[in-house]
Parts: sequence; structure tokens; C-alpha cells
Amino acid sequence: MAIFLTADSRIIVQGITGSEGRKHGARMIAAGTNVVGGTNPRKAGQTVDLADTELPVFATVGDAMAATGADVSVVFVPETGTKAAVIEAIDAAIPLVIVITEGVPVHDTAQFWAYAGATGNGTRIVGPNCPGVASPGKSNAGIIPADITSEGRIGLVSKSGTLTYQMMYELRDIGFSTAVGIGGDPIIGTTHIDCLQAFQDDQETDAIVMIGEIGGDAEERAAAYIERNISKPVVAYVAGFTAPEGKTMGHAGAIISGSAGTAQAKKDALEKVGVRVGRTPSETARLVRDIMRG
Repeated sequence: MAIFLTADSRIIVQGITGSEGRKHGARMIAAGTNVVGGTNPRKAGQTVDLADTELPVFATVGDAMAATGADVSVVFVPETGTKAAVIEAIDAAIPLVIVITEGVPVHDTAQFWAYAGATGNGTRIVGPNCPGVASPGKSNAGIIPADITSEGRIGLVSKSGTLTYQMMYELRDIGFSTAVGIGGDPIIGTTHIDCLQAFQDDQETDAIVMIGEIGGDAEERAAAYIERNISKPVVAYVAGFTAPEGKTMGHAGAIISGSAGTAQAKKDALEKVGVRVGRTPSETARLVRDIMRG
């Protein structure tokens, strides 16, 4: 079992003929992911060779779904075309679209997120500005390295790509059911809360790791949700304890405004509802290890 992405997932790459689409498409195939094709309206009807696999190129997501049975799209389209690419995926009613692209204007994200809601939320959006979704031993959609961890019973949801990789590596001996990089932009499709509930419902996830960061109130809202709805143990890490006020740190959403959005405020809110919070990634991994041993 895994959340969002399973061994049966059939994946297409929007932007498969571009440099990023080709590079990461080949890496996904090498990891055992079932990549079945991709899109580029200017090169429809052609094929692209990735990792010794000849894949068809289609004009649209709808065409690709009709021909291949695809149910996941990974978007490697430049930021200027990302909104149109995601709306195309929504119109095709593909169940999952993972938006890797960074630098997407916030108003574009707001528009395609609202469009998904207005059309019935038939398409789950992960991202933008995210590393993707990985279910070790089953499938890997995005840019998460496939060889840094093993299959296991920890669920991971993270705003940060690099901290996702570090946590997966530090707990590689225990392993993960699924790791979801949700991205650190001010507006994203899938949230901490969405993943927390999915892991709660997953019979093969025993514990959950949540990685947040300064800025916004997503972690505080997640804490309130955990108190009401999550019975599995949750361990958290909040990046940015030493970040200066009023300065964007890394992600577009990682900015402290006055007393709101600080790492300490998020840590306090999480600990208040029984979540164990590490002050470093390594300490967080040790807390997870203690829970799994128990």
C-alpha cells in the first residue's frame, strides 16, 4: 500500500522532450517507475528515447490518457507555461498531477488551484515547486533520488526537498511507505493536512514525519488537525529557528511577519497536541527511531 502513488501508477511527463523532462523521465524509468509517455504539442506523434525505452509523445494529456491509460502526470514545463499545463491536466481529469516547476507566479497557482476546485477536485495537485512523490519499491514521480532509502512503514510529508532527502536517508534502515514533497510556495495544492489524513488511513504506515518551515500558519493548522483526527504518532521538524525576521529564506513562503510564522511558535503548537519536535533533522530522525522501536 502507498498513498497517492503505487506500483500500478501509469505516469506521463508533461514537457518530456525538454532537458528536465528527459533527464528526470529517464531517472524515473531507471528507478522502476512505469512511465508510459509524455506530452509536447509541437512534437506530437514523435517518440523520445529515455533510458533505452522508446516513449510516445502526445499533443495533450487527454490524448496520452486515452492511448496509455495514464493516471499521473509529472509537470516539467517552464514557469510561464505551467498554469496552462496544469489546467490541461485538470480538463483531462487525470487523478494526480505533480508540479515540479519552481518560480510559478503565485496568482497562476491560485488560478489553477481554484480551477481544480471549481471543476470538482477530480485532480489532486501536488506542488508546485516540489520534489514529487516517492513510494519506495513501487514508484517514484519527480526528482526525489530513488536510491537513498528503502521501503518501510514511515510516512513523510515535507515542505522542503533537501530535508525530504536527508530524512529519507537518515531513516533508510527503517524505510518509508511514501514520501510526499508538497513544496514551499505560499499557495500549494496538497497540504500537510491532506497527507496526514492519507497516512492515517494507510494500513501500512505506522508513524508520520512532518517537515515544516517558517512562514505562514500551515503547521499550526496541521497541529489543530492532528489533535482532532490523527491517532498515529507524529514527529515533526520545523526549519528556520535562526532565520531573521522579515527576510525570505529559501522558499517563497518562508518569511516571518512580526510574531507570526516563527519556528518556535510552530514547535509550541505541535508539542501542545503531543507531537514530538526535533530541533535538527538528526534529532528528529532519532525521535522517529525511538517511536518505531517502541
